[in-house]
Amino acid sequence: MTNDHFAKLLGKAAMDVWGSMPRDIQEAIFELAKKGRTTEREDLARLLHDRHPRTLHPAKPG
Repeated sequence: MTNDHFAKLLGKAAMDVWGSMPRDIQEAIFELAKKGRTTEREDLARLLHDRHPRTLHPAKPG
């Protein structure tokens, strides 16, 4: 088995339980996942929000 294989397993598991994670943990994982991948930020956020509506942030005032 390779490191990539285990990283995919952990990534899938994290996505499966994303909605039940505390928000600070979600934010920490999200920031690490998108590090160096600024163009994928919105796509990753959309994927997580579509899978777990609880993670939608309230609209900003204004």
